[in-house]
Amino acid sequence: MKKVLLVGALVGMLASCTSTEKGTAIGAASGAVIGGAVTNSWGGAAVGAVGGGLVGAAIGESQKRNGYCVYRDRYGRTYEARCR
Repeated sequence: MKKVLLVGALVGMLASCTSTEKGTAIGAASGAVIGGAVTNSWGGAAVGAVGGGLVGAAIGESQKRNGYCVYRDRYGRTYEARCR
């Protein structure tokens, strides 16, 4: 029962986060689990958490402006607009 309440609390905390924060948290957690399982050490779990957090943050950041593309005008300036 305690585990169910703990998982519920963690999911509740993630509900109010931005997509970048969610990606970082999910990436770090899964990276720690995979790194710890592969190396069977705390150091491997720590390295996996850092790597997973970085990748998760990058994926979360890319989901911020869903449906928008980056275009370049004839002067070389970039701007964002709805994808065509």
